[in-house]
Amino acid sequence: MAGADRQAGQASVELVASLPILLLAALIAFQLLVVGYSSSLADGAAEAGALALAAGQPAGAAARGSLPGWARQRAEVSRENGLVHVSLAAPSPMEALGAQLTVSSDAWVRAAGKASR
Repeated sequence: MAGADRQAGQASVELVASLPILLLAALIAFQLLVVGYSSSLADGAAEAGALALAAGQPAGAAARGSLPGWARQRAEVSRENGLVHVSLAAPSPMEALGAQLTVSSDAWVRAAGKASR
């Protein structure tokens, strides 16, 4: 019976030792999901800005209005001719890493009132 107790104790130690690795893997997976979601939000915001621009409305307000509250402060919207560019800093539990995880998206629209040839 002493051998069985030793094996159970060893299994407990191995489990406790592997918890930091599992936690790190979960944190990395979560961060990848957040970056993917932020990229999707940037795509939608750029498209909303381009559609507003085509309708003669301000692109920046439309792009920011399409984002959820937490993303509005993290977004930068720029416009040049018919191109709307949205950069969005993905949230991260580690601020140093979050500053490096910026996603962006562009959408282009023909300027309103210009005829195609």
